[in-house]
Amino acid sequence: MSEVAERARVLSIGELAERAQTPATTIRFYEHEGLMPEPERVGGQRRYPPEAVQRLAAINLAKSAGFSLREIDQFVSGFDPSTAPSARWRKMASAKLEELDRQAAEIKRMRSVLRSGLECNCLTLDECQLLPEQPD
Repeated sequence: MSEVAERARVLSIGELAERAQTPATTIRFYEHEGLMPEPERVGGQRRYPPEAVQRLAAINLAKSAGFSLREIDQFVSGFDPSTAPSARWRKMASAKLEELDRQAAEIKRMRSVLRSGLECNCLTLDECQLLPEQPD
């Protein structure tokens, strides 16, 4: 492919933002955080390869699944390059599901405490049935 044709394939940050449906400010933030590689610059302007659209799609998918930026970084660049995305996803999704199950159990417990408290009519903390009895 000629240099001119290759240059025609690259995307400006605006074009990438539009194709990936991701604000340019977010793309710059992802670069700063290391989730996106530093793009080539032409005349001081960022130029992205077409593959950047898919990388942003993967980042956005992981974000929508509740992964933190650190976890997303692990997903996009923390594995051996030969590890298939599906294997990466299985490993990380399994861990995230365990975390969410723990959080769900904690939320269930908190909701129970809050509902019990809504039925409390005590006038002082000493007579509150929700609080553990204190030894004399």
